Amino acid sequence: MKLDFTFYNPTRIYFGKSALDYLPKELANYGSHILLVYGRNAIKQIGLYDQILQILKDSGKTVVELPGIKSNPTYTQMMEGARLVRENHVDLILAVGGGSVIDCAKGISISAYCQGDPWERYWMNFEEVDNRIVPVGCVLTMAGTASEMNGGSVITNEEKMIKGGRTYPANVNPQFSILNPEYTFSVPKKQMVSGIFDIMSHLMEQYFTGDDDNTTDYIIEGVMESLIHSTRAALQNPQDYEARSNIMWCATMGLNQITGLSKAQDWEVHMIEHQLGAYTDCPHGEGLAVLSVPYYQYIYKDGLDKFVRFARKVWGIEVEHMSKEEAALAGIDALGGFIRELGLPTSLRELGATEEMLPRIAQSAVKGGGYRQMGEEDILKVLQACF
Repeated sequence: MKLDFTFYNPTRIYFGKSALDYLPKELANYGSHILLVYGRNAIKQIGLYDQILQILKDSGKTVVELPGIKSNPTYTQMMEGARLVRENHVDLILAVGGGSVIDCAKGISISAYCQGDPWERYWMNFEEVDNRIVPVGCVLTMAGTASEMNGGSVITNEEKMIKGGRTYPANVNPQFSILNPEYTFSVPKKQMVSGIFDIMSHLMEQYFTGDDDNTTDYIIEGVMESLIHSTRAALQNPQDYEARSNIMWCATMGLNQITGLSKAQDWEVHMIEHQLGAYTDCPHGEGLAVLSVPYYQYIYKDGLDKFVRFARKVWGIEVEHMSKEEAALAGIDALGGFIRELGLPTSLRELGATEEMLPRIAQSAVKGGGYRQMGEEDILKVLQACF
């Protein structure tokens, strides 16, 4: 472990079929006014909305609602939630849905009492949060982002055409998260596989980053193996509880800091995808799937030994009689095969991107990288390779 670190994660997880039974216990820790944040109709279709409203009523809570959160939550929606928090003296924000809903709830929590423009202060200038933070709890219905156990919040500013993300201090984490894998059964395949590739991308962003051969690398490899195995089972039977529970926990483990400890981390695929999403409003996991193979084909020589290890340990490729380059590329090809197995898009055209967008996306994407530092020209080459 080459890099020093401090680890702290305050989120309490309730996992399993009876997890919702713990919601009344958690609600007792907060005042009477609740902001209920959710997406469109999914939680109503599975009966979860009615269940939660009944629990809130039985707990003596006054509820104000913010429905209709988009898959790429917007600054406008977030600021509407901030207004509702202030006007209704909200004591707890309860997010029910996937990562987008939870990201929006966390954005609301830090923005409601912000002095000044929250977007400029917290998403652009990365200032410390110095105002009151409204606590967040969540009931998760889709596996992917790990927003249920981290301080991240990705918000799209539609006016500025910027999709910005930031990981905030641990006190922005949900205070509690309820994870029942059964809630993911009704998620359409398109959303399920998008979430699965988001998990895979989180793990790879932390894996291909230098600071190699430490305990964290072995943890990441194990989570990736579990994810691949359970994904294949879930594709065969979407209501396989064991498979869906493993995928849900892989998602939470994938970005709750555990798999990033002592790692420099990359995140350039995510930074490029954020701007791709700002221009096309594509599902996050689909954008990551299109970008990942061309990106890793572009940088693999800078981390050659690690890409060979990826081929051998994650995909089970027999690399002994291959050159290092052949082995590394075979691992990246296996990743591409997994993307096709999931039925995800493989080109930017499929996501609604146009050639004219590419230079603007490259120019506006946050520059960084792990094994190689990416500049605007590098990013444009990657975009062109997957157009």
